Amino acid sequence: MQADLGLSKAEMGLVFGAFGLSYALFEIPSGILGDKFGPRSVLVRIVLAWSAFTALTGAAWNFTSLWIIRFLFGAGEAGCFPNLTRMLSIWLPGKARIRAQALMWAFTRWGGAVTPPLALLAIQFLGWRWGFVAFAFLGLVWAIPFYKWFRDDPAEHKSVNAAELALLSESRSLTSHEGEANWRRTLMQPKVALLLLQYFCFSFVWYFYVTWLPTYLKEARGLNVAQAAGLSVLPLLFGGFGSLISGFVAARVSQRLVAVFGFLASAALIFSVTKIQSPLAAMIAMAMASFCSDLTMPISWNTCVEIGRRHTATVSGAMNMFGNFAGFVAPVLGGFILQSSSGNWNILIYMMVVSSTIAGLCWLYLDPEHKVAAAAEPAASS
Repeated sequence: MQADLGLSKAEMGLVFGAFGLSYALFEIPSGILGDKFGPRSVLVRIVLAWSAFTALTGAAWNFTSLWIIRFLFGAGEAGCFPNLTRMLSIWLPGKARIRAQALMWAFTRWGGAVTPPLALLAIQFLGWRWGFVAFAFLGLVWAIPFYKWFRDDPAEHKSVNAAELALLSESRSLTSHEGEANWRRTLMQPKVALLLLQYFCFSFVWYFYVTWLPTYLKEARGLNVAQAAGLSVLPLLFGGFGSLISGFVAARVSQRLVAVFGFLASAALIFSVTKIQSPLAAMIAMAMASFCSDLTMPISWNTCVEIGRRHTATVSGAMNMFGNFAGFVAPVLGGFILQSSSGNWNILIYMMVVSSTIAGLCWLYLDPEHKVAAAAEPAASS
């Protein structure tokens, strides 16, 4: 794409960042919609929108058109994970929620891991333009059966029996009635600010894996396109295992401890990449860094439920908004740094080390296991 459209590194960074910027801007509105109307209709709208803009990406003809399409793509996809978090919080009891978050994020990572080789195949057989059109159909395949089968309230689903409803009574109450009635006051809590900061720092690193990593492997490590595509899968592949393991470990070990360890170990491993000469060994270190940081993913999203309660999707949306502000800042800043430093990749990697360290320090003050007493307010408004 960069070659066909004649884009510079700075322009490519702006294109990568367009998605993250709009995704961030529309996260809280989409979360509020999910809390107000339920995740079913919001999720279907999101998937149909991202399918449409995935297909339209193949029609881009210059920098401006590509930037606009990617910006609209991000706006359309915004709110996906906050509404999925609300869905899981309604349909699953207690600690099952964190295991479900672990499974969701593991498969998200693995989906991303298989994307580089699949994209390479699509480009080889269809070209990059028609490859985007082909990927767009996957959303349609999902949206129709989901809308027919899923219900926002388990009580409305014909397959849910009385015993299952009794098991889910606390979860349904948690997200429907408990907690601060005003979503603005919920978002103003100091612990929410720390939750947002740690997720911004986490995402600053993660967006390197899904934007600049193949270019890094080609330019800094001297690999060809096929080799770069093959090694690019490792951080997301290992990250999936990190998320999966976290869902079971965090049910038995302090979630705070897991999060602090995950981020600080990730920082150390990312730093080691700058000292390793072998491309394969460097990518194994980066993959292990992704494994460690993704130990925190189910914990972060489950903390949104514990803090947000009736405003689960709104708090989740705020957290993911900051994550996607990082999705704008990281690739754009990376593009300008690379262009102005004549391709000094270590500057960007050192910034990733600092980000991981800050995220780990945030968890010294966050405590997902600390239960906040529900406010005895009438269900309300805003």
